Amino acid sequence: MHGQVDITGLAFGYTEQNPIFSDIDMLLDPGQVFCLLGPNGSGKSTLLKCIMQVLTPAAGRVVVDGEDLSGLGANQIAAKLGFVPQTLVSAFPFTVEEIVVMGRASQIRMTASPSRKDREMAMAALERMDIAHLALRPCNQLSGGEWQQVLIARALTHSPQVLLLDEPTSHLDIGNQVKILETVNRLAEDGITILMASHFPDHAFLTAHQVGILKTGRLQALGNPDDTLCESVLYDTYGIHIRVVALEKGVNRKICIPLLQETNRPVPAKEVS
Repeated sequence: MHGQVDITGLAFGYTEQNPIFSDIDMLLDPGQVFCLLGPNGSGKSTLLKCIMQVLTPAAGRVVVDGEDLSGLGANQIAAKLGFVPQTLVSAFPFTVEEIVVMGRASQIRMTASPSRKDREMAMAALERMDIAHLALRPCNQLSGGEWQQVLIARALTHSPQVLLLDEPTSHLDIGNQVKILETVNRLAEDGITILMASHFPDHAFLTAHQVGILKTGRLQALGNPDDTLCESVLYDTYGIHIRVVALEKGVNRKICIPLLQETNRPVPAKEVS
């Protein structure tokens, strides 16, 4: 099975004096979900871009199935890794099918048009995401959840073995968050290795085999969610008290409950007699 990702000593900074992160070591096995947590500005998005080689790391290497990505071209990297950025909007009302076909851009020559194969692979990605019925809908008429599913389909057009998701549930309501997380689990069951950045520790309990916490330029914690996401680690990460509670009776997982400080709690309204 393909999809092993070995990241060793990865570092990046826009200047040598101000590194964003350094000494990042991660190993992802095929079909594994890795949830990357950390506060705003910790460098999660930058790390994903360095793994994808959108940004050139200052040090270290990213090896996928034994090949160092630094020696590969954009089309070769796209065949191995799919990338769904945190924000991607379209200024034009392209159809969903057209948006997904754009995922094949690295395989299409500059002056060429998408081939029949490109369109067939786009439709196959839509069917895999169970949104083929949206193919002819203008992209500006989609809900937030539908748009996120379209972007994942777009990343799947090369049939990559590794998928990088940057905050895939941001700005989504709880129903659409769950749909995206169910998609993550389903794709992992199909053998795709997934690295997902998230702001929500609960997402690690719902989907991840491994979790890493990026803060102050280092991976401060790394391991399976049940052992790694304890209350002291979450306090050090986010600066607030978070209770980790195990639920049973058919749920069988842990949840995170943030606590408000006493001074920040709303004052109850007085009863009207």
